[in-house]
Amino acid sequence: MVSPVRSIKLTTCLLAITCLLISSLADARMYRYRDNNGQLVISNTVPQEASTRGYEILNSQGRVVERIAPAPTEEELRQRAEEERRQLEAAEQLERDKALLRRYRHPDDAVRALHRKINELQGLNQLKRGNISVIESQLDTEQSKAADLERSGREIPEVTLDKIDRLQQQIQDLEAEIAVQNRELEKIRKGYIEDIERLEEITEQERTLPLDPKAVSTR
Repeated sequence: MVSPVRSIKLTTCLLAITCLLISSLADARMYRYRDNNGQLVISNTVPQEASTRGYEILNSQGRVVERIAPAPTEEELRQRAEEERRQLEAAEQLERDKALLRRYRHPDDAVRALHRKINELQGLNQLKRGNISVIESQLDTEQSKAADLERSGREIPEVTLDKIDRLQQQIQDLEAEIAVQNRELEKIRKGYIEDIERLEEITEQERTLPLDPKAVSTR
């Protein structure tokens, strides 16, 4: 005679086994796909070459529980990457537009800022040109002294020659600084013009001021 405790354990084991069998049957899945010849196949595995074409997962009742899409082609991947790039550029442009509108409400605001920057850099260049004129005057004086000494047959002092060299170098340095500032001015002007044109587009308002500040002062 089987004891009650042993009977309970046996019943529990049978229930566990039954549950496992039911679970296995419920989870038993098949796959439906087309082979290399285009024929529909149902199998418990999916070959690698068939998986790239997409397939369906069936439950134990033969119903579709999930559809696996085909792997994208190279052209689809290219188009997807291109679309992602366009979306990224559009998002970046939107952020730039927001920043631009925080600085300027109207294209003319950007034009005025351009004028201020141009006047500032041109003012610095004028100061440097003035310094060059002063140095050139000093250089002329030293060169005249040297020429007079040379004509009289006397030797030109080393200190005079050093001063002439130093003055010439100062002029060259200032000319180089002016050239750098002019290049920077053109770069800044180009950037402002791009901002002004973008403002005209996103605000749907045209500038009323000329880009050249001299044109404003002559009105």
